[in-house]
Amino acid sequence: MATTMKALLAKHAADSLAIGAPGRGWLTYGGLRDLSAEVSRALRGFGIGPSDRVAIVLPNGPEMASAFVTIAQAATTAPLNPAYREDEYAFYLEDLNAKAIVLADGYDGPAYAAAKSLGLMILRTVVDPDQPAGTFTLSVDGAAGEAVPPRDPSENDVALILHTSGTTSRPKIVPLLQSNVAASAQNIAASLKLSASDRCLNVMPLFHIHGLVAAVSASLSVGASIWCAPGFDALRFFGWMKDARPTWYTAVPTMHQAILTRAKRNADVIEDVPLRFLRSSSASLPAQVMEALRETFNAPVIEAYGMTEAAHQMCCNPFDRQKPGAVGVAAGPEVKIAHETENRLIEGTGEVVISGPNVTPGYESNPDANAKNFFEAEGQRWFRTGDQGAFDEDGFLHLTGRLKEIINRGGEKVSPLEVDGVLLDHPAIAQVVTFALPHPKLGEEVAAAVVLKEGSEASERDIRDFAAERMADFKVPRKVVIMDEIPKGATGKMQRIGMAEKLGLVEPA
Repeated sequence: MATTMKALLAKHAADSLAIGAPGRGWLTYGGLRDLSAEVSRALRGFGIGPSDRVAIVLPNGPEMASAFVTIAQAATTAPLNPAYREDEYAFYLEDLNAKAIVLADGYDGPAYAAAKSLGLMILRTVVDPDQPAGTFTLSVDGAAGEAVPPRDPSENDVALILHTSGTTSRPKIVPLLQSNVAASAQNIAASLKLSASDRCLNVMPLFHIHGLVAAVSASLSVGASIWCAPGFDALRFFGWMKDARPTWYTAVPTMHQAILTRAKRNADVIEDVPLRFLRSSSASLPAQVMEALRETFNAPVIEAYGMTEAAHQMCCNPFDRQKPGAVGVAAGPEVKIAHETENRLIEGTGEVVISGPNVTPGYESNPDANAKNFFEAEGQRWFRTGDQGAFDEDGFLHLTGRLKEIINRGGEKVSPLEVDGVLLDHPAIAQVVTFALPHPKLGEEVAAAVVLKEGSEASERDIRDFAAERMADFKVPRKVVIMDEIPKGATGKMQRIGMAEKLGLVEPA
């Protein structure tokens, strides 16, 4: 098993294709290794060592993928969302204690302004469009530091730093070691049976663990190729599929749903470019969507369960059996159930916990969070995921929801995922997100936001009546909001926490 990013790439044939993109030639593994060596030399020349933090703010695409892969072999990477405002960049750059930031040549937006105000070293990616996808040269904008001696990061150096998506509290810093990222990439490749003949069409944002590890790192760990789209666009997806000729893609459920809406008119592409499988992660895939994808693409739909602190994947549905509504079997780390308030493992329903080489050693500069989220039991160190769930008799994990998102209606606990599943059986409903609505007497009430299928009609009363016939009265949404589009986070996930405020149903806290 490789334990560093450099080792992941070391053994693949030099002329094998590694990174592609629309309208560009392919970067080979030999080219990627040469680029890695050039980037490492440049960084050391600029005074950046293995433990220095380099923020990366680049548009989605091949240069973002290759910047992550190459810089992670020399320093600590910290990819940031290109859509942040200046004050957000200032917060994250300062919180990360970044030494340098990588920006596209000519970019002078909010990330540049924030970096300048903090006195960071500014590095530029200079791209020649006639060169293979992902190729760039690194230059320094202004003064560089004093050169440092060459040294490759060890397996215990930090490869990647990401913030948790804190919806109700300050985001926590998650450092992932070289060994964490390498272990996760290889776990994912094994669970998906990836080989050098596979090709991933990446539509996931590359400032998020899902795209960085499941799409990019897992592909590169086996010598497979990855074709990097400039982001997700349902209108362009099938054109990209035709050009890239992938064997698989990975996405979040909302992306899969958007792809399904355009699938019928692109049946010729689906037939011409048969996928070996489709992968879904980062949010619960409704059973109805899994079935529709399987029928549409005539391929297995592999749902996986991941999170930043696990360097992404924890569970995955196996190829020989996919259970709709289950996030699969343990696929990398050990996965168990723990008591929600006591530090011990239990049988039945409780908090999902993990232990293994892909799990972060702990949050940075946050002893309270580490004390709350890590514990020792049965001779191992376990991380609390914050998810509630249980294993069935076949070893498949079923989640009931985030512990913070479970709705407490006057003492009755309601799983938002369960309500989502019932409402999605309504013939007029395309998308749904169930969430807690504050209530003066009960504490919380059940509410749901829904998007109707094109050309369909349903009233709030119709939807509530439909639910009332299929679930206990306390689970039926008392408020249903019918919308054209449900608000989503930066990575395409629908966020339950704070939804009531977003929709103007309550005053902001």
